[in-house]
Amino acid sequence: LITTGLIPVSHKIDTSITELGDLSYFPRIDRSRTALMGWRDLAQGVHSFGSKIFIQITPGLGRVGNPQCLITQFKLPISSSFLPNYYISEIPCWRISDRKLKKIIKNAGQAAADSKAMGLDGCYLHGHEGYLLEQMTNPAFNHRKLGHFRSWENFGIDMVKEIRKRVGERYPIMYRIDLSLALEETYHDKMDKDKILKRFKGGRSAEMTLSYMEDLVKAGVDIFDVDLGCYDNWWLPHPPQTMPAGAYLSVSKFVKDYFKEKEILSNQGVEVPIVAVGKLGYPDLAEMALRDGDADMIMLGRPLLADPDWPRKAYKGEVKSIRPCIGCQEGCLNEFVEAGHPQCAVNPRTSFEHIFPEIPPKAVKKKRIAVIGAGPAGVEFSLRAEERGHIVTLFDKNSDIGGSARVGSISKYKFDMANYINYLREELKKSSVIVRLNTKVDLPTIKGGYDAIVFSNGGEEVIPKIDGIENAKYVLSNDVFTSKEKIDANEKVIVLGGGAVGAEMALYLSSEMKVKDVTLVEMLDYIMKGACTANRGHMIHLLEKNGVNILNSIKAVKVEDGKLILMRKTKNVPDPYNTWKPILPENIENPLMKVPGGKEERVEIPFDKIVIAVGTKPSDELFFKAQSENAAPEIYRIGDSFSTGKVLEAVRSAYSLAMRV
Repeated sequence: LITTGLIPVSHKIDTSITELGDLSYFPRIDRSRTALMGWRDLAQGVHSFGSKIFIQITPGLGRVGNPQCLITQFKLPISSSFLPNYYISEIPCWRISDRKLKKIIKNAGQAAADSKAMGLDGCYLHGHEGYLLEQMTNPAFNHRKLGHFRSWENFGIDMVKEIRKRVGERYPIMYRIDLSLALEETYHDKMDKDKILKRFKGGRSAEMTLSYMEDLVKAGVDIFDVDLGCYDNWWLPHPPQTMPAGAYLSVSKFVKDYFKEKEILSNQGVEVPIVAVGKLGYPDLAEMALRDGDADMIMLGRPLLADPDWPRKAYKGEVKSIRPCIGCQEGCLNEFVEAGHPQCAVNPRTSFEHIFPEIPPKAVKKKRIAVIGAGPAGVEFSLRAEERGHIVTLFDKNSDIGGSARVGSISKYKFDMANYINYLREELKKSSVIVRLNTKVDLPTIKGGYDAIVFSNGGEEVIPKIDGIENAKYVLSNDVFTSKEKIDANEKVIVLGGGAVGAEMALYLSSEMKVKDVTLVEMLDYIMKGACTANRGHMIHLLEKNGVNILNSIKAVKVEDGKLILMRKTKNVPDPYNTWKPILPENIENPLMKVPGGKEERVEIPFDKIVIAVGTKPSDELFFKAQSENAAPEIYRIGDSFSTGKVLEAVRSAYSLAMRV
């Protein structure tokens, strides 16, 4: 069973989903027969492969929608009540009227009827994560005192009844729901202290949700998938790499057991199937969940972007050949937030299937190719180039493949990345790529012996220019991860650099090495800027839980007498532990934002060791030397040796080059 993503039915009502020129970044099933034709073709195409497909309908985004509608259309975003917008909390959301809510319900019924007529196999309501349906059906967001929809159950039940009326008794209706927002369990006393969180107290409890689900079944729902959370603790509905596998199996089992105990049956007289979600891309765990009765079905999202053949490979027992999701959410989620389209960091064909064929074309001319560096970029290029018929030799100075990704997989939180490195090892074993580990390459080694040389030899850690740093006790983050440098649990440690690596290092020190005094220092106003909101939020949540002192908007200037001297902004500095307010994309202006600044104050922090994690720069010396001496007819560089950063960019550039070399 395939399900689509969000399809809104509230255009012209929810101002955040329709842009200028009547454009939308969402697919549509309203407005004209032109849209319906595409759905008919999609349904027939899916059926030709022996699969079924449900359409996921949403009443809208409400307070978690794009607030740019205020600037571009001079219209406030809408919500169930007068609530702050999620992205720009200074912008209020207008309370949507009962009349417009009834219009959305009619639209949902029409969309479901259209879906059935176009051959789609079922209707799937998105009722969790804090979208508009959740806002109407959860007292944390629905503060209405008057009208029919003051009762928080009514909107959802009325919508299901309308859909059931339009599609008949036999058409499946699925409902996505969270057992709880878990806001109060996440933020505890902050719910009383923060003016935004305070607005969301008194959310739907697990018991209230179960009662609501009973009423939804009576109204016509046939099947549920269930988890936890909303945008304001975004890592819960979008579990990142730092969350455990099978995170919500206890939730699905809790609901399944309740339905079984109360003998709740669907409108077709069968037990209501409960679908498990949340990091279930591990075939053994998914099978165990079904075997042990934790759920009736397994839902996969990101794992199928990483490897669309996951079900087929699992069925055949070819588990080692499944390309694993690494939980980075760089391509699937963050690209979409940053105005790109969903794709995948480890699967370069995802969303580019129209450009890159499933079976790469054989090379016109077989070439001898040297690849320097066996990180994700080097391995991906080598595998694809060998697949096209080239003779590829892969060199690496280390005793194992993986490069900086392998170093980054050492922490117990990074088990998804370790799985990916294992996958790359298995793929190399099956290939004819000649692998030369423990081999440091110099120019004489490669000059003249190859038709093409590809440099993917990564980057090198940067040591910041700080007065006196050369005399300080400092270590590099990679050396700590690989245990070249030891840190005692009783030492005072400063981690310099609050990007992804610095944050992971601070967590590694505090949670795994049990270092009691860890301070994370970041010059920018936000730590982990550029990371996916879910990944960033959970990391900050864990850092706070483990007692890490986070200092942002602060610049290290000097080391003297065993102290790090820093200068910190004093005005409008963001709370570094705030995980319920996202960082806006760089091209989105917030005219209401108070810019950090003010007179800088001097801060002194005593330390025993400084761990440097301010970033890396490309290791490009050998590349430029090879260019200048014409070491081969074709010379390229990819991955961190070109631009240090994300697995997404490294793997995609490697694949693209392999297709054309």
